[in-house]
This record gives sequence, structure tokens and C-alpha cells, in this order.
Amino acid sequence: MSNSVQKKPRLNFLQLWNMSFGFLGIQMGFALQNANTSRIFETLGADTSSLAIYWLAAPVTGLIVQPIIGYYSDRTWLPKWGRRRPYFALGAITGAIALVAMPNSAALWIAVGVLWIMDASINITMEPFRAFVGDLLPEEQRTSGFAMQSFFIGIGALVASFLPWIFANWLNIPNTAPEGVIPPSVKYSFYIGAAMYFITVMWTVFTTKEYPPEVDEDHDEPAMASDQESMFAGKFNRIGLMYLGSGAIFSAFVAIAGIDQQLHVLGGGLILFGLVHFIGSSLTKSGRTRSALVHIVKDFNTMPKTMVQLAVVQFFTWFALFSMWIYTTSAVTSHIYGTTDTTSLLYNQGADMVSNLFGGYNGIAALAAIMLPWIARKTSRKVTHMMALVIGGIGLISIYFITNPSMLWLSMVGVGIAWASILSMPYAILSGSIPADKMGYYMGVFNFFIVIPQILAASVLGFILTTLFGGQTILILVLGGVSMILSGILCLRVDDEGESEAAA
Repeated sequence: MSNSVQKKPRLNFLQLWNMSFGFLGIQMGFALQNANTSRIFETLGADTSSLAIYWLAAPVTGLIVQPIIGYYSDRTWLPKWGRRRPYFALGAITGAIALVAMPNSAALWIAVGVLWIMDASINITMEPFRAFVGDLLPEEQRTSGFAMQSFFIGIGALVASFLPWIFANWLNIPNTAPEGVIPPSVKYSFYIGAAMYFITVMWTVFTTKEYPPEVDEDHDEPAMASDQESMFAGKFNRIGLMYLGSGAIFSAFVAIAGIDQQLHVLGGGLILFGLVHFIGSSLTKSGRTRSALVHIVKDFNTMPKTMVQLAVVQFFTWFALFSMWIYTTSAVTSHIYGTTDTTSLLYNQGADMVSNLFGGYNGIAALAAIMLPWIARKTSRKVTHMMALVIGGIGLISIYFITNPSMLWLSMVGVGIAWASILSMPYAILSGSIPADKMGYYMGVFNFFIVIPQILAASVLGFILTTLFGGQTILILVLGGVSMILSGILCLRVDDEGESEAAA
């Protein structure tokens, strides 16, 4: 289906480059955050067992910020700044400041607070970038647009992952510091990341123009009739009761069973979601159906069919990814290097190998992203994504059978191919199924299906590891591989409504 009244012109390669260039800096900031935040927290005195709680800032911030930013960016238009670019600029400024502040935090509580600000800033910038592709590109170019973003994501993550090592080994910047002080190599890495974040995002802001709103574009839907108000108020109440009840029962079970207390975050999220529906119902009953919260709740419960189908694919995909990110170091050091002694030479060799592998698969993803649009044209977007996910799943499972560490690079080739597709194909498919005037909001909501499996994986994998897998972390990677293959199979069920237009 077509999401715009007028056909958008095709953009040339340089225009595609400029509109995506900001993702290079965004991903450098994101990669520095992922790779070094735990190190900073521990340096400032955090207990290892509490790290996951501090890290919850990232998924919780994403859940809250992205739909709100998407909703309001859909309704923004400034003649000189456009629709999405004001949010790019705001996120670039606050994000760069947070990246500079993070390694200079004087206390743990300050660092945790800066993490919230930094993650919120990244979300403010990143979410409109996803909608940007749908705004500016015709359907047949969206796969290439998201693939270009994947390319910059891969390059940004690769460079940022190696920055501390480059400063320490090439420039002889100290990689150690007194107790409670962040090493200079980490500080300088964050400074480079801050500069790149600001420069690349502002490059996109000043080199890319947005289309003004369509003549008939109207975000203020007509007020509901009384029978509609009654219907939606009742629906919101029922759904709210379902979420609230499920959250309460789940949290009670976690408390009684004495399972990992982090699971309360999931229960609390369900309860909060239920309360939001109750508020939406109350506003609807009072006739305030044009309020932002009512729009957000209503649109969430009327998601396009394609988006619901993709949500299931995303859930199993990101469950697999978080399994890999959390447990690969432990799995590789114990299963391949044969040690669990964190002070041993073998363990640190294995941990260094994993760090290089993670940087490497991002580089592989950058290369794979170049080929994805061509493969999608020869097959289809969902078949391309299915093949990439199955290859990635096989890559994860293959680690179980490896004894020579150098063979792990073959496993990461599979993961890198999957990663390139994960960052592009679902968004290309989604953009063809959602209304143009709600592009930002639905791209933000789509983040839910990344964050929810993140919270679930962080909460339940420890339980699975100890009760089902006997502490063998390599089996978590196998589980992740199976989950990724399953997501690939489920991708074949997705209705890609924009495929026919893309092929036209």
C-alpha cells in the first residue's frame, strides 16, 4: 500500500549517504556505552551483582522515550529545521555532553544518572532516524536506505569498540589508573565518541532537507462519537485490567518462588502499562480523545498486522542477541579456553578474543549491508531476512562444536550477516505497512519488541542456566541460535505490504 499522497523522488547515493551519516556517530556513542559502562561502574565501586540493575536504565529509557519522541516528531514542522532534524540536533547536543561527562563522573550515583541522560539522548536521536527513511525515500529505495544505516552502524561500532585499545597500544595512553579513577584511554575514547556523535549528526541535519507536510496531512483526528468513546473506553479498561492483573500475578509469583528479583521489572512494566490504559480510558470517557496519551494507547492497540507479525520475529531475534551479548565471554573462556579463573592468562586471552570478535562482526555487518538490497531484489525482503537469521543462528550454534579459537571468526561471519539484516530488513518491511503520518510513533513502538526480550533475557537466562543447563553457558548460546533460527522461520509468515510497490 502507499503511505503518501505524492510519489517521493529517488535520491542519489550522496543523498543517501548524507541522510544516514549521523548513524556513524550515534553508533559510536552507543558502542562506547555498551562496552565501557560496566567498567566505569565497577571502577566507581559498583558491586558486580548490581550491574544489571544499573543497566536497566537503557531498556526502560527506550520504552518511555521512543514512542513519545516518535509521536511528537510526527507532529513537528519547523520551516528551517523540518520534522525530524530538530530532534537529531537536540539528541546530538545532550548526547555529546553526556559522553564527555560519563568517564568524568565523580561518584557511582552520578555515573548512573549520566547513563540515563546518555541513553535518553541516543533514543531521541535514533528513533527519528528510523522514521527519516520512511519520510524521504520512495518504497523501492527504503531497503537501500536502511541498509546504508546498517553500514554506518557496523563501521561506528567497529571503530568505537577498538578505541580504548588503539589509545593504549598505538598511542601509549595509559589503560590503568588509581582506584576509583577512569583510565585515560577510556576517557579519550569517550571524547572522540562525543565529537563524532555531534559532528556526524549535525552533518545530516545541515545536508539533508525534509519534505513539508502533505496538503491534506492532518494529525488531529476527528473527535470520537459517543458510541466510539464508549467502545474504546471499555476496550482500554479490559486491556488495562489484563496487563495489571498479569503483572501483579507475575510479580507475586517471583516473590513467592524466590526467583531472580530482576523479574520484578517485567512485572512492574506490565502493571505500569495497565495503568496507562486505565488513564487512557478515563480521558476517553471525559471526551478528551484528542490528547496525546489517548492517541498513543489507541494506536498501540490498532497496530497494523504486519507490525504484529514482525513483533514476534523481533522478540526471538533479540532474545538470541542478548543471550549472545551476555554469555559469549563466559561460554568461550570455559568451553574453548577451558578456564573459569578470571585471573588466569587463558581467561583473559579468551575475553580479549571475544572483544575482537564483537568488533569484527560489526565490520562484517557493514560489508554485508552493501549486499542486502541486491539479495532482496533477487528474492524478497522477508526471504532475505529469513536467510540471514538462519545463517546467524547456525553461527551461534557452531560455537558449541569449535575447539580452535581461530575458527570462531567463521561463527562471527554468520552473526555479522544476521546483524546487518536485523538492523535494516525489519524496518524496511515495517515502513511499507504503517501510515506516513504515524511513521515516527510506530517506529518508536517497534522498539518495545527489542526492549522486552532484553529485559526477559537478562532476567530468566540466569534461571535457565542454573536449573536446566547445569551452569554450562555454551548451552545458552545454543539456545540463542535456536531462537534466531526460529525467528527466521517466523519471518516467512510476515505480510510485506510494501514489497509489490518496491518492485514496481
